[in-house]
Amino acid sequence: MAPAVQKLTLSPSRDIPFNKLVLSQSNVRRVKSGVSVEELAEDIARRGTLLQSLNVRPVLDADGSETGMFEVPAGGRRYQALALLVKQKRLTKTSPVPCVVRDPATSILAADDSLAENTQRVALHPLDQFRAFLDMRTKGMTEEEIAAAFFTTVQIVKQRLRLAAVSPVLCDIYAEDGMTLEMLMAFTVNPDPVRQEQVWESIQHSYNRQPWHIRQLLTETSIPASDKRAQFVGVEAYQAAGGEILRDLFEADDGGWLQEPALLDRLVSDKLKANADEIAAEGWKWISVDTDLPYGHDHGLRALTGTPVDLTDDERAAREALREEYDRLEAEYSEADELPDEIDQRMDEIEAALEAFEQRPAIYDPAEIVRAGVFVSVDREGELVVRRGYVRPEDEAPIDAEGHEVDGVTDPADAENNGSVQRAIITIGGQSAEPEEDDEEDVIKPLPERLVTELTAHRTLALRDAVGANPQVALTALLHKLVRDTFQRTGTSGASLQASVNHVFFREQGKDLGETSYAKSIAQRHEDWTADLPVDEDALWDWLATLDDASRLALLAHCVSYGVNALYERLNPYSGSGVSQSGLDRRMAEADRLARATGLDMVEVGFRPTVENYLGRVTKPRILAAVREGAGERAAQLIDHLKKGDMAKEAERLLADSGWLPEPLRLVEQDEPATNGEGDEALPAFLADDDEPSDDEDEVLHVVAAE
Repeated sequence: MAPAVQKLTLSPSRDIPFNKLVLSQSNVRRVKSGVSVEELAEDIARRGTLLQSLNVRPVLDADGSETGMFEVPAGGRRYQALALLVKQKRLTKTSPVPCVVRDPATSILAADDSLAENTQRVALHPLDQFRAFLDMRTKGMTEEEIAAAFFTTVQIVKQRLRLAAVSPVLCDIYAEDGMTLEMLMAFTVNPDPVRQEQVWESIQHSYNRQPWHIRQLLTETSIPASDKRAQFVGVEAYQAAGGEILRDLFEADDGGWLQEPALLDRLVSDKLKANADEIAAEGWKWISVDTDLPYGHDHGLRALTGTPVDLTDDERAAREALREEYDRLEAEYSEADELPDEIDQRMDEIEAALEAFEQRPAIYDPAEIVRAGVFVSVDREGELVVRRGYVRPEDEAPIDAEGHEVDGVTDPADAENNGSVQRAIITIGGQSAEPEEDDEEDVIKPLPERLVTELTAHRTLALRDAVGANPQVALTALLHKLVRDTFQRTGTSGASLQASVNHVFFREQGKDLGETSYAKSIAQRHEDWTADLPVDEDALWDWLATLDDASRLALLAHCVSYGVNALYERLNPYSGSGVSQSGLDRRMAEADRLARATGLDMVEVGFRPTVENYLGRVTKPRILAAVREGAGERAAQLIDHLKKGDMAKEAERLLADSGWLPEPLRLVEQDEPATNGEGDEALPAFLADDDEPSDDEDEVLHVVAAE
């Protein structure tokens, strides 16, 4: 027979007048923490009730008899809050207080009760707090009212309510301790629950589940408000145009993340175009605009030297006064450990004013302005940067035997009198700033020259990588060049391999060039060799002399590869830095030979036609022709009714795995007719056409030979 389970008898509860209660010395809480007594008193007054009864024990006299008084070992803060209300006359001394009365004969100590009450309770789970706040707001309370009711900040209430944006699936995982609160809060940065679950799926088994990494993944398609483009346009202007911003209430987010990159890019382009239009009124021949000007963009250009605008007498006097004030303040506080805030601010203001005097605009010769151009860009802080006065080689005036210009350029004043004021050619990101018209003709027109140059920049880098990885081909190419120079005395113009290894810079390049596999391969190979090479010239000789043959050939191949030049350039036979038709033919033929020798296949090395690098830059007939060649007639028919932008996007998808390449990247078969390298030969097929290039196809850009 099982023993009978002893039944528990809970301590009874009763109302006791407040003036019959005293605070017990057995209360274990000594250090203040959490909500203050004052805040607790306000909460009791607001509710008009005590949510939790006091735990009390009868006070006994010397004989062990009850005195009618009760001590409070558990609930001391509630007792103190009630005492404060009595002191404030908001509660009478005899007001009944709900109490749980312990049997004085119990073996449980008063300190034990006090300790249990403070340790056995569990703080409210953040999710429960969030749900309570959400319920209160749903029933009409404002965030300010909720914050006031719980003596917390509005920011805390907003943070908890922001958890409503987190997927219920993730909330359940958090409730089961599958992630930390910091991780859950990181998911609030993006309100899309599907994307949140995708990110969790990708990181839940990863070693990196840090909140910052979650935020990074959730905002990877957005643009930080600290980005220079956002700073240039202004977040307010972006929002005024209908743009949305993601904000993080839990972490400093530097202004949040802009959700619509396309809108931001359009605003940036519009603002840059407006600035360029103002600069164009100065009479420049061309204006090149881009938020990020490519490395070496001014290579090979002649920079004009302008004359700074003279200061007026008043400006000189103001500048001297500022200098004197700055020197006086500097001397006065030279011994101070730290400058007063107002003095520090004033000195900063003086420095800025003096800097403005130094950055005066320059005056250029009007005869030079008509053949020169301007670069317009944006710096890291989002400020407009204007660099005036650069002359391209093809715009230089030829000089006759007597040293006179013979290009027929008239005096700018005469041109203005004749009504022939020059209009600057403005390009933004390498594209014409003039509105593009939809080309509905069926004629396939020539590729824009800049596009051909950008495409052949891809091929040049890929060839460099291939030659750098093939010592035997590199050695053959170098020996071939040296033999021709020694025995045939051939000129170097147009040669695909420059034996002196002149670095070839890509002034015209697509934004994706640096991210290609071949560009990264070259950079990695260069870094690896750089780490090993001695800096001292004599030490370098000794180091090279001790290299094994395989290493010497590998290093030779890498160095030779930097001389590879397969770039297409606009013909300019009358300039010393230009290229003739025969030179261009020779370059392309040698590039094909190198490609065959190394087995270069642009498809295999990763080139794919995209909207940015090709399809968005050509006419609709060319897009359809590409799809027809790469994916078949049926695929072309599926997209022939679309607008150009949509057609380009669909074409990118259709051609992704087709192996199709734009003409400039294809390898010319050896059985095709080759040019003899003399005279004016026909243009390549992708550039030849009986019709004149349309304004929207040939952006009248002036492509210069890379040095």
